[in-house]
Amino acid sequence: MSKLKSKFEISSFGIYEIWDEKSKKLPNIQDFTTRIPAQIDIEFGFILHATKAKGKRLDWTIFHPDVLDKKGRVMPPFEGQVHVRNNDWEFYLGDTVWEPIQDKLGDWRMVIELDGKIIADKTFSVLEEYGDGEIQFWKKRGY
Repeated sequence: MSKLKSKFEISSFGIYEIWDEKSKKLPNIQDFTTRIPAQIDIEFGFILHATKAKGKRLDWTIFHPDVLDKKGRVMPPFEGQVHVRNNDWEFYLGDTVWEPIQDKLGDWRMVIELDGKIIADKTFSVLEEYGDGEIQFWKKRGY
């Protein structure tokens, strides 16, 4: 008999609706992109879909630009762990932009590992000038 092999894939990535981390409901995707406009409270990240992985521990890390703490020191990367709860499971890994915006500009790399092996890796660029993307188009028009 063959052993069940876990499978992991990023099912969506980009800009999401504001997420309530206490809710069991994952945020809905608004725009598939890795270019994030530098706007307060914009939510960005990805959803990892795991199959046949119940009980496995995943380690996640968010490498950010030199984000400063309240004392003006560069914060270490954000890290955490999560356990896969069932054999068809989804997990949202993301962050948001907060005041002051200037130290949030740059690349944000989000990584999920299983037993020291990277299973998901996505880099987002938080940009002051977003260009003429669809979100910016509608925002300029008051929507």
